[in-house]
Amino acid sequence: MSPHDALEGWDEDATAEAYAAFTRDFPMYSATSRDLADRAHLTGSRLVIDLCGGAGATAKAILALVPAEARVISLDSAAAMQRVGRRTVTDPRLSWITARAEDLAEHVSGTADAVVCNSAIWKTDVPAVFAAVRSALRPGGRFVFNIGGGFAGIAHLDEQSVRTGPSLNTLIHKIAAREYGHTPSLASHNHLKLPPETVTEHLNAAGLAILGTEVTIQHSTMAEKKAWLSIPVFARPHGDFTNDERMAILEQAYALTTPETPTVTSWLIVVAERSEEKS
Repeated sequence: MSPHDALEGWDEDATAEAYAAFTRDFPMYSATSRDLADRAHLTGSRLVIDLCGGAGATAKAILALVPAEARVISLDSAAAMQRVGRRTVTDPRLSWITARAEDLAEHVSGTADAVVCNSAIWKTDVPAVFAAVRSALRPGGRFVFNIGGGFAGIAHLDEQSVRTGPSLNTLIHKIAAREYGHTPSLASHNHLKLPPETVTEHLNAAGLAILGTEVTIQHSTMAEKKAWLSIPVFARPHGDFTNDERMAILEQAYALTTPETPTVTSWLIVVAERSEEKS
């Protein structure tokens, strides 16, 4: 699966509306957005970029921290997501640019105090995006992003110690195998893996220096996980299934769980800055 393939389906109204509804009803994106915005040290910022900003959940967290005179740009390639964002996040300091993350430097060059990217960087052409981020940042400007633990190949100690039974994903694939003869392809996600050593290599090549990394954990429930998997772009299993079939499989899997069963998700947080010169 290429980065382009990973973004398919985002520019659809059904996905945008479902994503926005999830963000309203559950804390995952608002919590991760606030965490990243805090780490970006936005006090005194004049321009901040919300990269792969979607419907504006991260922009909202950024707007809560920047000065009254600051500008915030939310850049995303999915016009459908931004249509929802324009309706729900109406702060006059916020503007929207519909463009790929890889093309950031064509729209903003050398002025941003910070670039924040929540839950998306591994879906992009990472070397190209890192180079574009450096071009957009002022010297010393911060670049803050996260990577889902499964994509980074890391797990918080708490996640490793928690035993809550089979995950909803595991149950979904068992039902798909039993009722549809489905065999998941592990190779389909190999191109999306972004371990810490690869992150470091790409940042260094782009002229971005790591200031720090941290593995964090987010606690949620099976009910939240089910709602997340109901968003069309996240629905499982992959392969030749209709959305109705995926939703039917999800309902069967969810029926085998308890809604309040705790679930945990690990995140790798990376804070970098623009170096004065490329190494």
